[in-house]
Amino acid sequence: MSRTNFDTLLEAGCHFGHLKRKWNPAMAPYIFMERNGIHIIDLNKTVAKIDEAAEALKQIAKSGKKVLFVATKKQAKQVVADNFPTIRKAVKKMATIDKLTNDGTYSNLSKREILQISRQRAKLDKTLGSIADLTRLPSALFVIDVMKENIAVREANRLGIPVFGIVDTNSDPTNIDFVIPANDDATKSVEVILDACCAAMQEGLEERKAEKVDMEAAGEAPANKGKKKATKARLDKSDEEAINAAKAAAFIKEDEEA
Repeated sequence: MSRTNFDTLLEAGCHFGHLKRKWNPAMAPYIFMERNGIHIIDLNKTVAKIDEAAEALKQIAKSGKKVLFVATKKQAKQVVADNFPTIRKAVKKMATIDKLTNDGTYSNLSKREILQISRQRAKLDKTLGSIADLTRLPSALFVIDVMKENIAVREANRLGIPVFGIVDTNSDPTNIDFVIPANDDATKSVEVILDACCAAMQEGLEERKAEKVDMEAAGEAPANKGKKKATKARLDKSDEEAINAAKAAAFIKEDEEA
């Protein structure tokens, strides 16, 4: 059974494309007709493409991997323009500062040193926002406007990260792995598509949770869990404090050089 239907997409205005003079010929397979100089998207194909994308997203979520959603909102532009390795480095730095705050290392620093590190933390938080929750490269990118967010699409292509995208008639679908032909300007159009895709991902997460419960009940806890504990035990408290102090000093030096 499809996750959406023709009537729902029609009511949301998913079928409205751009003016004919602004079209991208590569979108021809997804265009149903032209009306009053505006291209009309074939919603039957949109329904099929949403199902295809939703199933792939469900499997990604079920495997425990991350999907980064990229919107055209003003506050997201600066972060999206940066490449993912840069974001990952900044997120790691942010996490390290948080660890220094929580493990007591701060108590051994002067007020000036604490202020310098706090300023770095505030700067990273302003730049990264909610993306700080990512601890590794996303396994997939979901883009709302592939033309406007072309920098993110190109970077994902370079890194081999699959791209899901709502693609309007004025955009190029060539570099999009999972094309969802639809109106990317109307709020209702975007909402109905995201609702279907996010519902699929939620299903994947629920299935993953259920499988985990079954494994634990059967006494088949992940083998690497014990390994992580053993590795952590190798560092005694004094070693960890020395490492944290060194990290704090590095942050202070970096702030002074900036």
